[in-house]
Amino acid sequence: MTLTGSGSAYDPPAGAAARRPTAPSPGREHGPPRRLDRRVALVTGASSGIGAATARRFAMDGWHLLLSGRDRRRLEQTASGTTAVVLPADLAAPDGPRLLAQSALHTTGRVDVLVAGAGIGWAGPFAAMPHTDIDRVLALDLNATLHLVREVLPSMIAAGRGRVVLLGSAAGCVGVREEAVYSAAKAALAAFSQALRRELRGTGVGVTLVVAGPVDTPFHARRGRPYDRSRSRQIPPGRVAAAVWEAVREDRDQVYVPAWLALPDRLRALAPRMSGRLLNRWG
Repeated sequence: MTLTGSGSAYDPPAGAAARRPTAPSPGREHGPPRRLDRRVALVTGASSGIGAATARRFAMDGWHLLLSGRDRRRLEQTASGTTAVVLPADLAAPDGPRLLAQSALHTTGRVDVLVAGAGIGWAGPFAAMPHTDIDRVLALDLNATLHLVREVLPSMIAAGRGRVVLLGSAAGCVGVREEAVYSAAKAALAAFSQALRRELRGTGVGVTLVVAGPVDTPFHARRGRPYDRSRSRQIPPGRVAAAVWEAVREDRDQVYVPAWLALPDRLRALAPRMSGRLLNRWG
């Protein structure tokens, strides 16, 4: 199925001149008037956790921020003291990614960096996982991310610059028991990042995959089970935000937080049987 003429933010109708789409009204601004000559970052999942920490880190360097999430009040807390514009959106809704992209591009005219941080989890035996929860996890963690990238990417290619940052997980590298669907979604994002990176070679647009271990955020409580593994300690969201910032600044394709997470990923590729035994022991 071709995507040409799909109705995305940068697909004009056949035979018609390209024009700026009609987008939802942007959210409220915070702080002094915007300076549109600054670089623009669109951060999803910005109402809490890694997304909020990432937004604050970019704000420290003077970026103009577009912050998205489902909770306007929390978004405004993240935006407090900055020039950020809040763009509440439900990315799991059928038109959520398209409407967010239209609103973002309508607000600033461009997106230099997209940090796709929205996501949910579910913990428990796969055989007991409700079908509706399978769909919910895949819809937000995978499908919505791909659709949002698809909507924003043409403007970056046209500008000859930009970067897409995807929030992966150690669960997507090695597979975590009782997190089968979440692991599958994050593994798919990792493969997507590799394929898209090769496809975009020479366009000036980069793709970064940030592979993080367990992070101390409300994510675990919201998935229905608090984090209870003692062998792998949680890291603060600010540490992941700093890694995202450095990856964008240094044009890095993949980063691990903490850095030692690269070891089990490489072990899985080099010695899958040994990797499997270790995973069975340590979870």
